[in-house]
Amino acid sequence: MPENIQYPEKVDLSSCEKEPIHIIAATQSHGVLVSCNKSNGTITQVGENCKDIFGISAEELLGNDLSVLLEAELSSELRETVVGHGVFEVKETTINNKDFVVIPHISGENLILDIEPVNAKKNSYDFQKDLSSLLNTLSASESPAELCEDAAKITKSIFGYDRVMIYKFDEEWNGKVIAEEKNEDMESWLGLHYPASDIPKQARELFLKNRVRIITDVNYSPVKIIPTLSPIDGNPLDLSNSKLRAVSPIHIEYLQNMKVGASLTAALISNGKLWGLLACHHYDSKYINYYQRQTCEFLIQIFSNELSLKNSNSFVSNIEKLDDLRVKLINQVNQKDSIKKGLSNFPVKVTDLFPCSGAAIVLNGKIKLVGNTPEKTQIKKLIGNFLARKNDSLFFTRNLLQYYPEAKNFKETGSGILSVRLGQGDRDFLIWFRPEVVQTVDWGGNPENKATYDEEKERLTPRKSFEKWTQELTGVSDTWKDFEISGARKLSESISYVILENQKKEIDKLNEQLIDAHNELELFSQGLSHDLKAPLRGIDGYAHILKEDHYADLQKEGQIAVDTILGSVEEMQDLIDNILDFAGVSNNDISKTTNSANNMIQDIFVSFNVKSNYPNTKIEVEERMPKIVGDKRMLGQVWANLITNALKYSERSSNPQIEIGTTILDRKTVYYVKDNGVGFDPKYSEEIFDLFSRFSGDNFKGTGVGLAIVKKIIEKHDGKIWAESELGKGTTFYFYV
Repeated sequence: MPENIQYPEKVDLSSCEKEPIHIIAATQSHGVLVSCNKSNGTITQVGENCKDIFGISAEELLGNDLSVLLEAELSSELRETVVGHGVFEVKETTINNKDFVVIPHISGENLILDIEPVNAKKNSYDFQKDLSSLLNTLSASESPAELCEDAAKITKSIFGYDRVMIYKFDEEWNGKVIAEEKNEDMESWLGLHYPASDIPKQARELFLKNRVRIITDVNYSPVKIIPTLSPIDGNPLDLSNSKLRAVSPIHIEYLQNMKVGASLTAALISNGKLWGLLACHHYDSKYINYYQRQTCEFLIQIFSNELSLKNSNSFVSNIEKLDDLRVKLINQVNQKDSIKKGLSNFPVKVTDLFPCSGAAIVLNGKIKLVGNTPEKTQIKKLIGNFLARKNDSLFFTRNLLQYYPEAKNFKETGSGILSVRLGQGDRDFLIWFRPEVVQTVDWGGNPENKATYDEEKERLTPRKSFEKWTQELTGVSDTWKDFEISGARKLSESISYVILENQKKEIDKLNEQLIDAHNELELFSQGLSHDLKAPLRGIDGYAHILKEDHYADLQKEGQIAVDTILGSVEEMQDLIDNILDFAGVSNNDISKTTNSANNMIQDIFVSFNVKSNYPNTKIEVEERMPKIVGDKRMLGQVWANLITNALKYSERSSNPQIEIGTTILDRKTVYYVKDNGVGFDPKYSEEIFDLFSRFSGDNFKGTGVGLAIVKKIIEKHDGKIWAESELGKGTTFYFYV
């Protein structure tokens, strides 16, 4: 727990939902809370009513060992359980000739004991009779509705409260009384609704920790805990699991306004979730002891088990029906080889899965409507502005207007929606719509009058009237049931699988087309080599005849023309060779080997006759560079192109220099070729690798294919290449494979 958290002096309109009722620093008056340091058993805090109930003052207890209050054997047993991290047992003890029950639990560094009077206990025969009656009655119930009625009857019979209600939560945590047993002279509350604010979130969460809760006297005076803050950590005690925890003053006034004198409330759980409450009201004070509350624990456990079983049986039965429909829908999809047609053009339609006004099948953003739905433009906006932005693949509500204000324009056909995303994208959905169902709801008091601020009391005060208040609800549809939501999810999974299968077929088809295209490209490349080079050979041959036999007879312009023809032929042959090389990179398989980068570079220097052709260029090569793994022939092309560029574009510098080496980047060995040549504008650092792209001016020969070949080879090796440059200051090419 964070330091110095305390119960607020006043609870205002902004903090009611956050009221920290678990650290209220007070208890009810029917028992005494004793808190000890769990590490040594020293009593650190105690309820100030200890003198009235035990006959022992707080001063006599605080700072002393627990054994001054409890029998030595019980005190020792509690300490052993703490040390051994065991499970506490509820024990009886005698204090000043009075019998008490001790209910222990751990809260942080504290061992908390709720100590209550035993009062009269039922004999074992009567107790067994109650349990048998509970089990037999609830097990015999044939439906959830009958189970609720039986639970209310048997609770009133065993515990004798004036009114017993089964209170069920809806999806928005509003409650409804669905079963009731009461004294004959009382007004019935059966069928009344109560707003979620009557039982706020933090109270609902505490019911999951402490499932049976009693208020013995609504008009009691809260018992202060002495001292208020724990000497161990300076914080108020966390009383979440305490049976004696005091009650929020707002809730006390709420019960007083209902004229209630005492209450018992128990959590009803179904499939692990808070389903509702067993709410008992008495119109005088009423105390039921620990053992009676254990009977109630048994009752709600049997109730929860039976409810979960009945709901599960109903769920399974309905799911089986939906599965049959789902299989038919998928068979129709496969038969038509079309999702939209399979879900909409057969006798069994997507709208037959469960009651709805209509549905929208949305694939790749295109909408097919089935039944009575909002317009396509409205659905497109709903998807784009709301559904596509949600992280969850499934969304449902009976009140879309609450989340999406534009739903007011189509509430007649789409007050409620159930939407499932198909796959991982945001353009494929199945959406079911439910129309507005105008409902008349009877509330226990006006739900709008949740609470008001009382200046005199300096806190919230709950509504005072609980007379039946009828409200007409609009803009809501029928509720989506659990099995319907599950059925929609299953259908979406099946459709998503169909989409994946279709995508796989499309990919296989594209692969076949790609293979055909590669084969055609290879034939084209061979044809290109023959069809283009043959005329070039003729042009080259005749141009050489002109130069060898008639060059001297030509005027200067004619000689220039012959030289231009021969140069152009050479450039054209280089371009054809480079294009064939570029095409070959895609078609050729990689044969990876481990190669010496230094040896590859030296071989290139020899083949280029660097010393003779570039005598002024200073070249530095890192010694013993890390070996490079890849296709030796292809990597040779990479080094040759990069070194050729470095030599060519630095040759005209006053002091041409080239540096070849390695560096480490993100644990990868990165090779680089650096020159101090003409460089290029950094904004072209991506475009320089495009086919036929040249950014170094017209003063240098080249086809604009070399770097495109280099990039394709590097990418074929799953590597990366990039360039850093500045005009007039040279270029560095980096790559890794």
